[in-house]
Order: sequence, then structure tokens, then C-alpha cells
Amino acid sequence: MIKLLKLEELAMFALSISLIARLPYAWYWWLVWILAPDLSMIAYLGGNKIGAIGYNIVHHKGVAIVVYLAGLYTRHPAVEYAGLILFGHSCMDRGMGYGLKYFSGFGDTHLGKIGKAGQA
Repeated sequence: MIKLLKLEELAMFALSISLIARLPYAWYWWLVWILAPDLSMIAYLGGNKIGAIGYNIVHHKGVAIVVYLAGLYTRHPAVEYAGLILFGHSCMDRGMGYGLKYFSGFGDTHLGKIGKAGQA
């Protein structure tokens, strides 16, 4: 089942790339922005609860879809691009086993424990 879920995430990641390719931006901008959502980890400077909230907002696929649709509706390609970056990044993370965070700490995710806690 885990392999099937990873394949699903890979398919959604590919979808995000194919939709980004239709936007009027050079391909190298994808390389620049695809890891930008991880800057949300800075919220952990405020503690586990604030960190989890900040991280989860940026890594929630529903938020990414709303941002993308807002860009479509308003005809702003940059907003569409931002939504697709958020979506693609979240798919990439989930495919690698990084899920949404619980308040108990960064290593506790909806997909299980990650890091040293997950290896034990």
C-alpha cells in the first residue's frame, strides 16, 4: 500500500510540473522555488505548536489548490505558479514520507515518525 501511495504522490507531482510548464516562466525558476515552502520551518522558532501550524498551512494541498484556483480566476500566472509550487512541493514531501506535523514535535507527522525517532 505504501508503494501505491508513493506512486500517487509521484503522479500528482508530475501533474504540478506539467501545469507549471504551461505558464510563461523559464524552467529554471522551478529549481529556484520548489524548496521555498520549507522556509516555513522557521515557524518552529516559536515552538512546536506555532511551528506545526506554520508548516502545515504551507504544506497543505488544499491551501495549494485554493492558491492555484485564485490565480486561474484572477488570471495572475504568478499566483497560479505559487499554488503549483506549493502543491508540487507537498506531493514531493509526502512521496518521501514527510507529512503534516503534530504539535508534539517536528518528527511526529500524520505519516508516522521521521528522523531519529522514526528509525528507532
